[in-house]
Amino acid sequence: STEVEHSILEDLRNRVQLGSAALPSVCFYTFLNTHNGLNCSSISHDGSLVAGGFSDSSLKVWDMAKIGQATVQGENGTPTEQLSGSENGRRSYTLLQGHAGPVYSTTFSPLGDFILSSSSDSTIRLWNTKLNANLVCYKGHNYPVWDVQFSPMGHYFASSSHDRTARIWSMDRIQPLRIMAGHLSDVDCVRWHANCNYIATGSSDKTVRLWDVQSGECVRIFIGHRSMVLSLAMSPDGRYMASGDEDGTIMMWDLSSGRCITPLMGHTSCVWTLDFSGEGSLLASGSADCTVKLWDVNSSTKALKVDEKAGTTNRLRSLKALPTKSSPVYSVRFSRRNLLFAAGVLSKSS
Repeated sequence: STEVEHSILEDLRNRVQLGSAALPSVCFYTFLNTHNGLNCSSISHDGSLVAGGFSDSSLKVWDMAKIGQATVQGENGTPTEQLSGSENGRRSYTLLQGHAGPVYSTTFSPLGDFILSSSSDSTIRLWNTKLNANLVCYKGHNYPVWDVQFSPMGHYFASSSHDRTARIWSMDRIQPLRIMAGHLSDVDCVRWHANCNYIATGSSDKTVRLWDVQSGECVRIFIGHRSMVLSLAMSPDGRYMASGDEDGTIMMWDLSSGRCITPLMGHTSCVWTLDFSGEGSLLASGSADCTVKLWDVNSSTKALKVDEKAGTTNRLRSLKALPTKSSPVYSVRFSRRNLLFAAGVLSKSS
């Protein structure tokens, strides 16, 4: 693990500073031949592993270092990785089986050595990426588990479910440590605050709640969305939160005051995934409208203080829209070096 720690330090040392004038390089992974079976995808912190959760209850993991040699040049010269099922007859992925229903969420541990998956079978499973084995099955939810997220420190994780609760777990215990109850409908997504003392949950009741991990109590309710909240992201400095909904609206919130700083308009369909860049200056969003969008966080949060006096509401600047080749975007992730990874599935309807 010292090797891994060294590589993380190296990544952080070589992190590219991003901003409105310096946009990230983007690497988009496209899933092919999934036959509408892909429900979710996630990307490890260094972009080397990509996981997909499928309707047939399987989990598949691709090692991009192995596939990387077969890189296909895209239209504008950008490399695009094709995640198809087989490569020259050999299977190019690792198949992980154990769930008894569709897999709805996957998440990598900070070091990439573990994956958690959640399913309609109401369980969460822990997998070892080195051994390709299922280590633990966590039971506690009574209904499908829509989302699961490792904490930034690893070891602990949070889940959210159709049973209207979110739960905090530890890898070494099969029962949840905390149960967060209060939402009036499904809890669709969950995210950890950077300091690991809080989690945020987004729900079909159109609200976002912030919970204290120690006490299990709700400390903030964020109201403003007009449809179910499907995605969340926390800024690395812990001051801001972004939430995306079914209508395509993203809202940027100030966590200390609980107020909405600005709505981000631009997507025309569900916002499925959000992530802040390493220093928090950019927000990336991925949507069912087959685009990745980049938003300027700095200008909006600074401008807010000026605009409050004038009484005008400022809108976050959309820096760039990156259309895909008819691939709805399932996940976006900034690597430690601030390279933006995204993944989606090629839709046949186009």
